[in-house]
Amino acid sequence: MNREGRGATTPHSIALTGPETFTGNRALDLEEGLIFEIGRMEVTGVDIAEPAPFRDRLGTQARTAPLDLPGLSEPEAMRHYVRLSRMNYGIDSGLFPLGSCTMKHNPRLNEKMARLPGFADIHPLQPQSTVKGALGLMAELSRYLLELTGMQAVALTPKAGAHGELCGMMAIKAAHAARGDGATRHVVLVPESAHGTNPATAALIGYQVRAIPARADGTVDPEAVKSALGPEVAALMLTNPNTCGLFERDVVAIAEAVHDAGAYFYSDGANFNAILGKVRIADLGVDAMHINLHKTFSTPHGGGGPGAGPVVLSDALAPFAPVPALVATADGLVLVEDEGADGTELALGRMSAFHGQMGMFVRALAWMLSHGADGMRQASEDAVLSANYIRACLMDLMSAPFAERPAMHEALFDDTWLAGTGLTTLDVAKALIDEGYHPMTVYFPLVVHGAMLIEPTESESKASLDLFIAALRDLAMAAKAGDKERFLGAPYYAPRRRLDETRAARAPVLRWTKPAPVADAAE
Repeated sequence: MNREGRGATTPHSIALTGPETFTGNRALDLEEGLIFEIGRMEVTGVDIAEPAPFRDRLGTQARTAPLDLPGLSEPEAMRHYVRLSRMNYGIDSGLFPLGSCTMKHNPRLNEKMARLPGFADIHPLQPQSTVKGALGLMAELSRYLLELTGMQAVALTPKAGAHGELCGMMAIKAAHAARGDGATRHVVLVPESAHGTNPATAALIGYQVRAIPARADGTVDPEAVKSALGPEVAALMLTNPNTCGLFERDVVAIAEAVHDAGAYFYSDGANFNAILGKVRIADLGVDAMHINLHKTFSTPHGGGGPGAGPVVLSDALAPFAPVPALVATADGLVLVEDEGADGTELALGRMSAFHGQMGMFVRALAWMLSHGADGMRQASEDAVLSANYIRACLMDLMSAPFAERPAMHEALFDDTWLAGTGLTTLDVAKALIDEGYHPMTVYFPLVVHGAMLIEPTESESKASLDLFIAALRDLAMAAKAGDKERFLGAPYYAPRRRLDETRAARAPVLRWTKPAPVADAAE
């Protein structure tokens, strides 16, 4: 090694070169083909008895060609997926610095709770009388979410953040329709620093999107919002803290201007982890906000199925929540599925099948209960502290826009420090893979050129942060010292080398094609 800042080679250094092996494996670095390449098309991994005589009713729909599905034994199938999993990087592998995505530790206590009988094995078509405990858990989760945000109603069914955005914006659209100005309110204001799903969601349900520029300090100017407001504006979609890692200090004035113009204020809750237990979003004038349970409340991203993006609503929008709605009656909790949340005429109807992702509800509530009010507040404080620590330790080598203000949950850098090196933000990200880390978010937010967005969350110890910082400092010194080879060919040590990402996005190969026989190929 002996690169500047890396220290001398130790007896424990990984051997990076060596003879080629017959299998393509390099000890524990295992090469693995596609399941179609390692399976045998002519056999199956299980014994299937010949079926008893039956009357064929498939007619013209009967299969006329072999299935061409790979046959593997159970050990082969298990090894295949375990080997593939070793090629993935996850939060259980190491620090996951993906800015704006809040990749935090998923406590195993939560997993244990989600696997309890009564939660793990219930079915959404069971009679409500048989799932009273599950309904009680959903009610308790709702109570916590409402207490933490100060809002009046919550819809649990959205399956992800973008789905929650859709729910909140549909509630806004329904509220305008009920008020009689739905036809004229056809514009949604979206700051340039917003998440990309914000304008996409607004456009999806028929709104025109009008961009609001960021001012020099990375935040939204209330005067810019006021100048864009008019009788045609239905809502403002604002992320707070924003994607520059800054708290929108003028958010109350912005909300007042939006309401004075007859519009609603939608807040993107992706960065709620920075202010959980510190700020009640209702006090900021928010009318609707989605909450990513995987970002703030530690449930896995996806979680083996759909995720969860509950939406909290203000008094003004509560009547327009979708069904099913959890309602307390004299006979206990019930899920109302054929009327509005307040018992009035149906507003949105059903947004998704069944009642939400029960496994995510259990995990999120387990995290809340294990932390308590003080623990959740400390989690936010520690997340903010970690981000500012990273920024402070790198600012002498890497350029940080908006450095005059403290960061919130994430540290933002641009590519000014790379000027004259012949390297780009992408090159730095690729070299970080060789250091054993998933790259930070790159080229986002768009308001910062060559952005590098790092979110450490509260999960990391100071020791793990220090090692990550040291790795980035070493990369920065190597870049400034002219060691271009280290970057331009990276990653060198990943299972696959650098890909043509543009071509992969525009011309993806999504289907395996059986290779031609050797003799045919030679012809």
